[in-house]
Amino acid sequence: MITNTLEIDGERLWQTLEVSGEIGKFRETGLRRLALSEEDKQMRDVFVGWCRDAGCSVEVDHLGNIFATRPGTDSALSAVSCGSHLDTQANGGKYDGILGVLSGLEIIRTLNDRGIETKRPIEVIVWTNEEGARFTPPMGAAMAFVGHIPADGVLGAKDSDGITFGEALKSIGYAGDENAANRDYDSYFELHIEQGPILDETNEDVGIVTGGYHSRGMKLDIRGETAHAGPTAMDQRQNALVGAGLVIAAVNDIGWKYHPENGKSTATQIFCEPNLAGIVPEYCRLSVDFRHPDESGAEIMYVEVQQAIAAAAKRAQVTIEVAETWTFGDSMFDDDCIKLLKDTADQMGQSHVDIMSQAGHDAYAMAHSTPVAMIFTPCTGGVSHNTGEKIELARTLPGVNVFLNAIVARANQ
Repeated sequence: MITNTLEIDGERLWQTLEVSGEIGKFRETGLRRLALSEEDKQMRDVFVGWCRDAGCSVEVDHLGNIFATRPGTDSALSAVSCGSHLDTQANGGKYDGILGVLSGLEIIRTLNDRGIETKRPIEVIVWTNEEGARFTPPMGAAMAFVGHIPADGVLGAKDSDGITFGEALKSIGYAGDENAANRDYDSYFELHIEQGPILDETNEDVGIVTGGYHSRGMKLDIRGETAHAGPTAMDQRQNALVGAGLVIAAVNDIGWKYHPENGKSTATQIFCEPNLAGIVPEYCRLSVDFRHPDESGAEIMYVEVQQAIAAAAKRAQVTIEVAETWTFGDSMFDDDCIKLLKDTADQMGQSHVDIMSQAGHDAYAMAHSTPVAMIFTPCTGGVSHNTGEKIELARTLPGVNVFLNAIVARANQ
């Protein structure tokens, strides 16, 4: 077969993105399609229909991960896989994760159009709850798939209404077979919008991801005691919200301290009880996030965050316990898969730039068990996790076509 000259149908890809953009539409330009919601079910149903129409077999595992497989000519060979996610943030955009999934589908459709067979099967995967907007940790279903975290912990995670992941999964009809998770892959490729400004600013269309930031997250339980906000003396107060506030300020300062090294940290979410005027709060749940391009830098930041927590607890006269932690970005991407992407781009005459991923991706989980590589495509201004997220088809197609040709080349090895 001819190598590295295949092109997808760009208009068809755009049309599928537009259909997706109507399911869970939010504030006209964005999406609110939280994991395992009714909107997520609707999108999953549409995607599964598209895959079956394209001749794929479809399986769903016990975590709701979807596997759509186009067979190869040699059934003894493991599949080349690709994918991402269809769930979004609460105020999300139309392309984060979704572009990667639908580009995978477009690979299948393109091969069908041309009557091209591959030696290895090609499998498109939809990972459940990559965003972590409804259930934590983010990327939990992918991490459990590779055995990095227990599946029971993912299934038992609760949203803000007390609904468990497992309950929500059953309610939308996507609690599949645990045996479907017994899969081995030759490799995994993921295409994603950059979620950063580098490609947009440099006018490059293809980013070859060489690795990820070392990222840490934690949820803190901060406990004090309710009291009247008026007569209670300052030295008698055990204000959980003050404890949270001290942690928030300290974590922000740590981010600024390591900003020259491209480190960053912030508080991302807070719940407070009883959350009433005139009452000193007795409890807060606080989430914090910190990241650094170097593992040693991330570890130093981790130590400083722990020190800040201890200092905040003492000053606010509260207790602070780490209730949950997560990490990602520590596993390395595969040199051979990265080289394949670069060689494919070069053979196609497509310029490219090496880039580090600063966000989390399901590819990080897959890198624990499978050779992995990623491609980034531009997003306007680097805006993401925002209803203003925007891409241009003309600047997206080069990356998708490199993605297509690299996967086909790998599937014929």
